[in-house]
Amino acid sequence: MINKVINQFKLGYRYFFINLLMALGINKIHLLKLGFPIYLRPRSSDLLTFHQIFTFKEYDVNFGFIPRFIIDAGANIGLASVFFTNKFPEVKIVAIEPENSNFQMLQKNTKDYKNILLNKRALSNQSNLIFDVVDKGFGNWGFVTEIHDLNVIHKIVDTVRSITIDEILIEHNLEYLDLLKIDIEGGEKELFESNYENWLPRTKCIIIELHDGITKGSSKSFFNAISKYDFSYFNRGENLLLINNSISRDL
Repeated sequence: MINKVINQFKLGYRYFFINLLMALGINKIHLLKLGFPIYLRPRSSDLLTFHQIFTFKEYDVNFGFIPRFIIDAGANIGLASVFFTNKFPEVKIVAIEPENSNFQMLQKNTKDYKNILLNKRALSNQSNLIFDVVDKGFGNWGFVTEIHDLNVIHKIVDTVRSITIDEILIEHNLEYLDLLKIDIEGGEKELFESNYENWLPRTKCIIIELHDGITKGSSKSFFNAISKYDFSYFNRGENLLLINNSISRDL
């Protein structure tokens, strides 16, 4: 009971202190357990993202093994990648972020971590497609990627090409993917619709946020694919944590 109260006090203190720093215009955040500072943008969703990851620790999971390779899809400004690389110093991370202003912050937050590899692309089920990065008013953490269509008028802020998980596995000569973190604002619908048969059964753990409110059918597409394999899943804040029971996590 006492430990729980102490932990709640620590959470409340960090929440208040970081909010105070941002209110005072201090956007360079130093945390004791991190090797390098974190930079947040004022009047943006960065502060909420920070609290999700570092205050409420939604990615602080006991996977039962030490990940050696992580794909951070929808890396935003890099906070999940920074969290994972400080928790698992030997890990290699491919951080994928399509939107330019987020990508610039991703570069700034990860420049001192040589094991985080950046990729300004859109994760998809097909390679080398052209995607528009669309601002639908959800803030810096809610940019949406859509296949380029001249007949559809949106507030397009950028254009990028797609990359697949299979391409990443081949590039890094991986037999298994230890951890796949997905927060791609509805792009998961397309990702899990097809061409997952090679990489999905070779993925040990998945942390995913589903976005049916942005793209209808995202959950259906995801669960249809997952149901073909032996995954267990658990709720973790806004995310689902999935464990592949068919793979020895000691590999």
